[in-house]
Amino acid sequence: MPLTQEQKKQYKSIGHHLKPVLIVADNGLTEGVLAELERALGDHELIKIKVNILDREARLAAIAELCKVGKADLVQVIGKMALLYRKNFSVNKQLSNVHRFK
Repeated sequence: MPLTQEQKKQYKSIGHHLKPVLIVADNGLTEGVLAELERALGDHELIKIKVNILDREARLAAIAELCKVGKADLVQVIGKMALLYRKNFSVNKQLSNVHRFK
């Protein structure tokens, strides 16, 4: 289910204060990056990702692929930063960025 505008607004305000937990470099989407994506989304629900790819089209394609592989919704893209959200039904409220900042 896609995010509503109200949810996106709330997640953007939370995401503003987050630091990137995942950095994708020129090597692209390696197995290590995808494993860390899965772990981070499972723990935090809302994560910030930095994609250090110079070509804009390649960067947007990498972000789209991260959303597809991680089964996450894209909240926002600003420059090289992307904010992704995936609902976790068995969430640890001490780790979840959504629950910690409510």
